[in-house]
Amino acid sequence: MRPQKADYPVFYDTYICLTTGADVQSVLSQSLNNLDSFLHSIPENRSNFAYAEGKWTVKEVVQHCIDTERIFAYRALSHARGEQQSLPGFEQNDYAATADVAQRSLTSLIEEFILVRRTTVLLFEGLLQADLERIGIINGQPIKTFCWGYIIEGHWLHHQRILKEKYSL
Repeated sequence: MRPQKADYPVFYDTYICLTTGADVQSVLSQSLNNLDSFLHSIPENRSNFAYAEGKWTVKEVVQHCIDTERIFAYRALSHARGEQQSLPGFEQNDYAATADVAQRSLTSLIEEFILVRRTTVLLFEGLLQADLERIGIINGQPIKTFCWGYIIEGHWLHHQRILKEKYSL
């Protein structure tokens, strides 16, 4: 089942609209090959490139995607398990400012990202239909658990497009 507009806060529409597929488990499991091949196509010598002053480097973009996927997967787990408290947002620029990727290789970030995605796939494969349809709260707004999988993949697709277009990767 694909998310309907009433299933999630409008803020996430940008990400969900980038995804294709009719069920969250297949969307995520099929994303692994694309993620792996794209990341491995990035040359290490481009890893510290930023397309403009004040923009993130390639490594910072990858770290941001890792951090965000972990946060979104935590939200999915929380909502699947029935958490009823409103989960908070996060400030991506604050996270990026404290994530020192200068000493990390692009290869290590790619390995981490692929492993994070694999655990996300396993998380969603282990959820029952009732878990996927459970409603949680994010920033005071309702969201169905399964939407987080589409948001996770859409968030990556958003940044992949930026890496292709603005970073010429």
